[in-house]
Amino acid sequence: MSNEAATYERTARTLLESLPYMRRFSGEIVVIKYGGHAMVDETLKQSFARNVALLKYVGVRPVIVHGGGPQIGGMLSRLNIPSSFHKGLRITDDATMDVVEMVLAGRVNKEIVGLLNLAGARAVGLSGKDGRLLEARKKMQTVDADAGAGGTGAEAGVDLGRVGDVVRVDTELLRTLSGAGYIPVIAPTGVDEENGTYNINADDAAAAVAAAVRAKRLLLLTDVPGVLGKDGVLLRSLSAREIPGLIADAVISGGMIPKVGCCLEALRGGVEKAMIVDGRVENCVLLELFTDAGIGSEITADFDSGAA
Repeated sequence: MSNEAATYERTARTLLESLPYMRRFSGEIVVIKYGGHAMVDETLKQSFARNVALLKYVGVRPVIVHGGGPQIGGMLSRLNIPSSFHKGLRITDDATMDVVEMVLAGRVNKEIVGLLNLAGARAVGLSGKDGRLLEARKKMQTVDADAGAGGTGAEAGVDLGRVGDVVRVDTELLRTLSGAGYIPVIAPTGVDEENGTYNINADDAAAAVAAAVRAKRLLLLTDVPGVLGKDGVLLRSLSAREIPGLIADAVISGGMIPKVGCCLEALRGGVEKAMIVDGRVENCVLLELFTDAGIGSEITADFDSGAA
């Protein structure tokens, strides 16, 4: 067999492998958290847009929730507004919130919408304020044992400012847009009862949206291959009941803990499976959803009795 014929055969096999997954996901909502390197590398940005457009063409109903931390950091730096973080969350005072809203709901959101439209999809940009899509409340202060004066370990509350938790998602708005053939693209800012704006972690927002619309899948695009075992090998499939033990054994640690926590929240809310996927891999969305092996770590809703 010639090299050209072998290439054609591999392509045909890939298409045939994807067919049952296209059938399975047709008509289903898939929530994708878009962030990390995939948002700043030009090739990956174009790849992501084409992947999402193809999902739409084969009958999947994508909903995108995006981050924008590097873009926010760059704008704050240009405006000489200092940045500070606590446990990965940006401490957000009023001045910072103004920049967060401007960058996320403005430049970043509209760039993603433009890329999707250019790829042949019909995308609509939204923030949490639009139709009160994401209702939020202020995230409670956290306690940091390292914050004591003189390093004594005394506990002190850390006020995160205008950082919020999602308390309600307007599913009617999302289902209306999705049902009409549009792809909602959501900037993770929320609004409270008094119209105050809050900065919401994009993973948290994606999990809340996925649970609210009972998405078939939640994909979190990140800058690591997925959950790695002690030997550094990718753990391709995990059940929810395995997670506490993996955290206790420090197999899941650091920034992976809140990502896995978001997956668990989505699963508790009715999402069938959640995936942590390497967004640095071109065509990662299609490879994860439409191939037998996938490329990331999937977590299934198999909780211990009473744990859900």
